[in-house]
Amino acid sequence: MPASSPAALFLASLDSDWARLIAAIGPCRHQPRPEREPYQALVRAVAYQQLHARAGDAILARLRGLFPGQDFPTPEQLRLTDIEHLRGCGFSARKVATLHSIAQASLDGRVPDAEGARGLDDQQLIERLTQLPGIGRWTVEMLLIYSLEREDILPVDDFGVREGYRRLKGLEQPPSPRQLRELGNAWRPWRTTAAWYLWRVPAP
Repeated sequence: MPASSPAALFLASLDSDWARLIAAIGPCRHQPRPEREPYQALVRAVAYQQLHARAGDAILARLRGLFPGQDFPTPEQLRLTDIEHLRGCGFSARKVATLHSIAQASLDGRVPDAEGARGLDDQQLIERLTQLPGIGRWTVEMLLIYSLEREDILPVDDFGVREGYRRLKGLEQPPSPRQLRELGNAWRPWRTTAAWYLWRVPAP
């Protein structure tokens, strides 16, 4: 996405803080992965829950290492993987239970395939998938942003987004999720791009 994209131009027009941020960061290099099925996207998002990116990367690498010769385990394979093997990858007991739940829900159709997911709007998917144990709104929002390429998603519970806004505006405290949701209304219909830039606000 070039710096002169409609999203970047719109955000830069909001105020001088946004204009400086976009000028400093440059083009938005958001890289969605539409080839990933919702099942895989959810498993990946669980790996990163409450962890830094490097830790999540390492856990996923160990998970994939359990299945040599293929890019990612199938739902059936994951459902049959025992707890100790998954714990050995770095997943907590709670996350192991979530992974098994995702795998089973994928097998019985509660987690839709990519085609089915594209036929549902954002709120329908959030309401449907957050019924699964261990799956909260943030996890589904990562699916919406990266696998389904939705352009107007603002993960208000994400610490990095909230902290980025605090730095952008020079605040003492980051906004609450409710405050950020209200602030984000001004960034429609490009809230995904806004989140991408807020993740990258440099530390002072």
